[in-house]
Amino acid sequence: MEISAKGRLEVRITAADVGKRVSVRCLIESPVPEEKFTDTVGVLTSWDDGVLLITRKDGESVRIAESALVAGKVVPAAPARRRGPAASYEELARVSSRAWRPVESERLGEWELRAASGFTRRANSVLPLGDPGLPLDEALSAVRRWYGERGLPAYVQTATGAEGTQELLCAELERRGWVREVSAGLWTGALAPVADRAGGPEVALSRAADEAWLARYQRKGVSEVALRVLGSGPSVWFATVPGDGAPAAIGRCVVDGRWASFAAVEVDPAFRRRGLATTVMAALAGRALDEGASAAWLQVETDNAGAQALYAGMGFAAHHAYHHYREPAAPGSGQ
Repeated sequence: MEISAKGRLEVRITAADVGKRVSVRCLIESPVPEEKFTDTVGVLTSWDDGVLLITRKDGESVRIAESALVAGKVVPAAPARRRGPAASYEELARVSSRAWRPVESERLGEWELRAASGFTRRANSVLPLGDPGLPLDEALSAVRRWYGERGLPAYVQTATGAEGTQELLCAELERRGWVREVSAGLWTGALAPVADRAGGPEVALSRAADEAWLARYQRKGVSEVALRVLGSGPSVWFATVPGDGAPAAIGRCVVDGRWASFAAVEVDPAFRRRGLATTVMAALAGRALDEGASAAWLQVETDNAGAQALYAGMGFAAHHAYHHYREPAAPGSGQ
């Protein structure tokens, strides 16, 4: 924390620092003498009526009474990354969007409205990279109309935890009653170490998701719309490890310039703990290297400890968190 020349803690932030990344210490009520303080690091998203709202890296918002502040300072917008390929949030947001394209999209200023008959939130949410060209309330009204015309709930995809992410937008959505339904992490890593893990059963690679691959895919009853989304992207590959009937394991990779993405890595429960997920990813990584990629990204649920351990062992590390905010329920809807 910030300490003065006289050795005292100081509060060196004001309401003018809204939008900046800060680190604060505040007093808490605790029966344990050693636990008088708590520290919070995140983006200062508001400072109104004597209350600070700080949005942490994981997207959670913390309310702190101004009277409880003991120390505070502005800190660098993004700490230096010690491993993994360097990348901005915007670059990764655009790459990840190209790897999972909607069936229909429309621009609202610099926002992209995406729809795919409800197949996954990613393909049916707004990607707000920049200015919508309207005041926020008007933009959100336009978003709700657009999705309502398609019989879909309106979602806005946001991100937190890296330079250029959207903590301020998250706070504004929450003020307006939008509900955060899903959060996950986007992780990045070098591609070659993944390919180096090749070995084990033979992996078949194809350009299309055939019936066998779809039989293992966790989303049942895949429609034509879903097939279009699954097959979208600059260079798409599907991996299959044969099994008894349905495949023992599958995976999907999209190669886009220097980036390769991994998704739908699924293993038959009867074949788990045999390294098949690693085998699938290694085969896909090898093909991506052949196409000129050097870096990799993937998305993992925040509560999936097993997947996080697997990816960390391959050299992946969290880059930022992303969230889907759903529109408030309409009055009288019963939701």
